[in-house]
Amino acid sequence: MNTIRLLPFTIATALALSPLHAEEADDKKATQLEAVSVTGSNIKTTDLEGPSPVQAITAEQIRSSGKTTLPDLLRSISANTGNSVNEQLTGSFSAGTAGISLRGLGQKNTLVLVDGKRVANYATAYELQDTFVDLNALPLAAVERIEVLKDGASAVYGSDAIAGVVNIILKQNYQGAEVGANVGGSTEGTGQRSNNFHLLLGQGDLKKDGYNVFFALDGTRSSQLNQDDVSWLRDNDFRDKPGGRLNWTPTNYYNNDPTQGFASAVGPVRKVPYGAITPGKSGDTWAYNPAQYTSLIPGVERYHAVLKATVKLTDQIDAYGEAIYSRSHAAFVFSGPLAIGSGLRAWDNANQKLVNIDTTLPAGNPANPYGVPTPVNTNLWDVGQRNKRDRTIFTRFLGGVKGRTGAWDWDVSAEHSESSLKEYVTNFGNRYAFQSLLANGGYNFAANNHSQQAIDALRLSTIRPAVSRLTAVNATASTQLFDLPAGTVGFAAGYEFRNESINSRTSQAVLSGSELRPAIDVIRGSRDVHAGYAEFNVPILATLEAGIAGRLDHYSDFGNAFAPKFSLRYQPLDWLLLRGSYSRGFRAPSLPEITHSTAVSYSTVVDPYDPVTPGQRRGYTDVFAANPKLRPERSENYNGGLVISPSADTSFGADYYHIVQRGIIGPDDDATLVQRKDPRVQRDAQGRISIITNQYRNQQSLTTDGVDLSFHQALHTANAGDFALDGNWTRLLKYSQPRVAGDAPVNGAGTNIFGSLPKWRGSTGLTWSYRDFASTLTWYYVGGYQQNPDNRLTPAYPERVKAWSTFDLSIAYTGLPKTTLTLALQNLQNRRPPWDPSNTYYDLTQADPRGRYVYLGADYRF
Repeated sequence: MNTIRLLPFTIATALALSPLHAEEADDKKATQLEAVSVTGSNIKTTDLEGPSPVQAITAEQIRSSGKTTLPDLLRSISANTGNSVNEQLTGSFSAGTAGISLRGLGQKNTLVLVDGKRVANYATAYELQDTFVDLNALPLAAVERIEVLKDGASAVYGSDAIAGVVNIILKQNYQGAEVGANVGGSTEGTGQRSNNFHLLLGQGDLKKDGYNVFFALDGTRSSQLNQDDVSWLRDNDFRDKPGGRLNWTPTNYYNNDPTQGFASAVGPVRKVPYGAITPGKSGDTWAYNPAQYTSLIPGVERYHAVLKATVKLTDQIDAYGEAIYSRSHAAFVFSGPLAIGSGLRAWDNANQKLVNIDTTLPAGNPANPYGVPTPVNTNLWDVGQRNKRDRTIFTRFLGGVKGRTGAWDWDVSAEHSESSLKEYVTNFGNRYAFQSLLANGGYNFAANNHSQQAIDALRLSTIRPAVSRLTAVNATASTQLFDLPAGTVGFAAGYEFRNESINSRTSQAVLSGSELRPAIDVIRGSRDVHAGYAEFNVPILATLEAGIAGRLDHYSDFGNAFAPKFSLRYQPLDWLLLRGSYSRGFRAPSLPEITHSTAVSYSTVVDPYDPVTPGQRRGYTDVFAANPKLRPERSENYNGGLVISPSADTSFGADYYHIVQRGIIGPDDDATLVQRKDPRVQRDAQGRISIITNQYRNQQSLTTDGVDLSFHQALHTANAGDFALDGNWTRLLKYSQPRVAGDAPVNGAGTNIFGSLPKWRGSTGLTWSYRDFASTLTWYYVGGYQQNPDNRLTPAYPERVKAWSTFDLSIAYTGLPKTTLTLALQNLQNRRPPWDPSNTYYDLTQADPRGRYVYLGADYRF
């Protein structure tokens, strides 16, 4: 994806070419750069580069990238180092969502704004504790530009901006009409297809007519992609890969011994060597291939609508309003039929704990070939695969008045935003029906055919609701205070009030104890936030400016947090800029972390002490509790860099960042607790892990640093068209933190110890415009990384995951009146993700299983 560095120049050029300035252009009047607000400051400026690095992505660059969704676009930038997810993550409470994680610090540390203001976080939490803005809820067609601030910004915006800010700016003063559509699909024969459309309508020129109304509608529909749709993942047999094995699941056996199988096949199983699944084991076992029950990408139907209106009340005052509505359905296979065996549990709501459900076959049960009570492990095959469908509705209503009074520019606004979720699940297990059928023998677990009455009794369908709300009032004002010998002192100040709340509930089936193997994410809380902030821009010399900013937030649950920022901007030559900043930031404890919340989830961990499958991944239950005594996470950010731009066609930028984050909130690392035989690791009668309990607390610190590199070179020719080469690259130098509070820090840069964090990530795009054609070839590179030593339990296990390098190509033709035809190919070489045995095959935070993907589209402008 092409990006440019001269952010205010981009904005000012767009303004100069817009209808607002047509008369001035026609009259050949000199157009001066208009002072604009840039993400990271409330003081307007005409500087081509500020004291903090900001990457701008324009609507034209979005179009030429070939990306069709906001997450695909943003997640491809180099600063999105790692630890962010898209809708490939289907096994979580936030399935079907997508986020961005600048500097690898997690989605919770990257603040996402729309038109410079906050919106509601997703209805529930990612990984039980992280609140974030779901990028899938936000429109792409209505975007005018996106600004990515790659510096801490708590001094201006408050919490969540430790790693930076993504500001999505919607179209301003749009006039005319445009309709477009595209169809796409994988060339790999997976059946994965997508259809997209958009409609833009704008009426009125704010300057000439005194008003502007803008409406945008876009939609997408994409088919579900399951693991067995992908040829190279279908059989789940990776024994030809280093450290690979047969990723099948043993089932249908007695006495907790996979080699003591049922007499005949029950369900979609086969007899396979036990050692193929668990190296070192002998004998055969019944097993099934979970690929048929694994959704890699959910089936999605999603719509976004935007309505904006601006009216001039006087020559100096405008009133504005904005409404955003999005609706999304994501459907996927959650897992195979419910597993029956040791570790089966239900929720005891009265005592707020899990209770074990006995699965022992009574003597005389039709599935029991022994004359004594016998443990059994199997699945409820006839009940069917477990399915989920998430319906998410996002809204944002904003109204305000802005203008200029005397020497002051000001803006006052109020907004309300919500994200609501209803999660529909089918074919989960009914505890009381199971216990009854187990006792009376009404369901023969060792047979294939059962009565429909028994199957219907075991089937359980539930609905899990959740909603996140944000109500806010904002007021800002800025002016030029007074003159100094070197220039004028700029000043801005503001006030913000917010009420944040989450009400994430569980189903009635869970509360009544009916649901077997319940996953619980109960969050109930709200808080008020009051904040005041101020900012100065002081010219020290004609070539040197200093910025000073500070913000004080008061939270009703934990108290106060103050965040200052100091910056310098030095431009000794027209073509050379030096800049640097120091700031302190904070992240307020999320409502799941600090308020009334209980979470129960299921995970896997490598257990070297497992008596049955030592050194293999073992499933267990995670139980988390909130902590009302939490304090905010604190950070110190250091940035320094330079921009060299000898001409409008040539520039190079390099920025170094260093972030120290203290008091990070989280549970202890489960793998380390297992390694150390921590008492919080509970084991069953066999000695196998069953439950790990944890509580959120302020514990370890984290230090990360790296370098951002950007470059731009344009070439204009008389006969061959125009060329432009643009690149943005990030080199991660350090990502160091203890794995457990009190331990020595471990550097995870270039490893997957703290999630996959490649040392290099970047893109370089070559654009060629010739007559009626414009094409962009973009190289995307994700570096390789070392495997977590805890994963390398056998000599065959690879020490390193290879890099992933792909190319995208976009070609546009504009030779037809008012029409643009587009061909886009993503992953042009049809490159598979690199092999990573610590996952099923690849790391979904860094790669995509679809292979080459082709889009054909057409846009028509009225």
